[in-house]
Formats: sequence, structure tokens, C-alpha cells
Amino acid sequence: MLQNYYSASDIKAYGCLKEFPSNRSQQIKLESLEPPKMSGDILIPDDRAFSSFKNECNSEEGWNLTYNKSGITVWIHILEEEKSLHKIKCRMVCKDVAADSMYDVLHDIEYRKKWDANVIETFDIGKLTVNADVGYYSWKCPKPLKNRDVITLRSWLPMGSDYIIMNYSIKHSKYPPKKDMVRAVSIQTGYLIQSNGPTSCTLTYLAQVDPRGSLPKWVVNKSSQFLAPKAMKKINKACLKYREWKQRHNPGFKPWLYPEQNSLSSIPLSELSIQHADSLENIDESGLSEAKEERGEGSDEEAPH
Repeated sequence: MLQNYYSASDIKAYGCLKEFPSNRSQQIKLESLEPPKMSGDILIPDDRAFSSFKNECNSEEGWNLTYNKSGITVWIHILEEEKSLHKIKCRMVCKDVAADSMYDVLHDIEYRKKWDANVIETFDIGKLTVNADVGYYSWKCPKPLKNRDVITLRSWLPMGSDYIIMNYSIKHSKYPPKKDMVRAVSIQTGYLIQSNGPTSCTLTYLAQVDPRGSLPKWVVNKSSQFLAPKAMKKINKACLKYREWKQRHNPGFKPWLYPEQNSLSSIPLSELSIQHADSLENIDESGLSEAKEERGEGSDEEAPH
């Protein structure tokens, strides 16, 4: 397991190995290993990037509180109102979920298909290092908006008793934008999981996404007042059911903990490039009204599925 032993720089340096040394005494000197070559603007996050993300999750400067109820708090940071550009930050205290269990749930792509009602399609494309990969994710948007999808470079790191998973958008020539989807851009999205003890944790979700379109104000309002809290509740409920589900579905398979289990093909960084928002179609949905069936979806107290 990677927990408590390796920094991001350690993991990147060992990315060319099939498995990790079992303890520090067996380590090869890091100076003798070259980290993966970078291509253009594509960078695999290092320790500073993970620390910066953690600091942003814990920062209060510039954030406006929009929701605070039942152990869930939501903040919005408006960047460019006319372009619907904003950051959203959600925090939830989970009294009955251990940090490592939350980490497993957020990683397990097969389990996500069971509990995430918004997912249309999600799959891994390939690996970059033992703690970085490339994946596809598409999701349902509130009607009548078009659904969105992204291609992202995702990286993760256990930091003592805490965990971070984060991503940003990239381009892959084999996965161009689809006609029936709007290709969104994740500028930075991720989770910070902080342990509060053996059976409790705090989850912080931070996202800055360019939806590629001028969205009506009701979308931002609904995201912070209803959709984000509802999503956090679903994650919490999914965590409570994960152990039972995992026992029946390949219980020993956790490649995010055991990189030797990862059978994904390696992707050369030369095949990837940064996904710049300006290169994508920008659609105007600002005049769309919320669909009637969406408007009465229930209060923010609605139980997750």
C-alpha cells in the first residue's frame, strides 16, 4: 500500500517500476530514476500541487457561503459572472465513515456506476504513473441543458491520514468531443478527505469547471442550494453500503492502493495536450428556463438513491 510511505515525487520516480519496494530500506536511490517525461503543458502533479489544492480547500478568502445545513456546507466563488465561471466548494462531516473507506468509494469506478445517478458513461483510458491516469466521464445536466463530458488527467495521493484525488482537463486525439454532448473543461476539480478518527472523516469537494456555455443563473443557484448538497448525501450513503457491495465484487481489487493490480495500458504523454476552453464550442443556454419536471424535484432534504 502507498499510505504513509511515499510522497508524490517518490511515486512519480517509481512510476517506471512494476511494484514498490516493500520498505524504505529496499528503496533505489531516487536520483537514479528519471521521472516521466513531460510533453508541452501536460504536468503530473507534484507535492506542491497537492499541498496547494489542500490549502485552497481549507481557505475561506473570496468564498461566499450559500448553504449550511445537516453537516453540509457549500460555498461559491464567482469568477466571471457573464461566462458562468465560478468555483464551488462543498464540505461534509461524515460521522460513520472512515477516511480510507471514503477514499475507496471515490476511486472505485465500478461502484460509482451503481450509486451515481448522474453518470452517463465513465471509463479509464490509460495510466501515466502509479498514481495518475486518464479517464472519460459524462454526466446528466438539469433539463433542458445539454449533457456534458470531460477527458481528465487524474492523480491521487495519501498524505498521512488524509487523502487527495484531483483532476484537470486534457485532450486525447482518440476521444474528440461528441455531437450530442458539450465538452466541458475541468480547470481543477478534486476531493480532500481528512480523517477525524477511526470511523469519521470530513470530505471537501472543490471544483472549478468551465461548462462551455452561458448558463442561466438558476443553474448556479440550483447547484449550490440543491444539487451539491444532494450529491454529498449520496456519497455518504454510498460509503455506508460500500463494504457489503465490495465483498461481493472483487473484494481484493483496489489498484488505487495496489498499483501492481493496474492492467491499464500506459499512455505516452506525447499523445496528450492541455484542453484549452477557447478551442471548444461555446453555446448560449442563458435564456433556457428550468424544465417543469426538474423544478419540483424535491427539497434539499430529499434522501439520496
